[in-house]
Amino acid sequence: MSNANKVESFGVPWEEGYGYVQALKNGDTIYLSGQVAHDGKRLVAPAPVNEDGSVTDFTNMREQLRQCYANAAELLGRFGASMDDVVDEVLYVLDADAGNAAAGPVRKEAYGRPDPQVTSTMIGTTRLAFPELLAEVKFTARV
Repeated sequence: MSNANKVESFGVPWEEGYGYVQALKNGDTIYLSGQVAHDGKRLVAPAPVNEDGSVTDFTNMREQLRQCYANAAELLGRFGASMDDVVDEVLYVLDADAGNAAAGPVRKEAYGRPDPQVTSTMIGTTRLAFPELLAEVKFTARV
């Protein structure tokens, strides 16, 4: 049995620019880099920002989180896994109140149950990779 890592990426410019892969499988564990709201070409539901790059409205939090979970599901599927295999997630949000309001419904939808069987941590942060991002979600899955 080989212990070689298997990796997956989306081919977005920031993967090469920063230098990373979106997902790595080692043994029975799949590690996903923080997933942000993009569709492989552009940001999805970017938050409006003012001239200094500060977010002026957090109402796109739910739509951004949905895309984060959709991207995670796509990556997991490439390894023959699904959201049912996720054991841990960490949500990074710009606004904890908006994150709390959006995350519950989005997570329940993404995991397909009212009581997702996954450990979860939410962390408030002042900035993510792009000024228009409101959320980023990192996942670990076991298969």
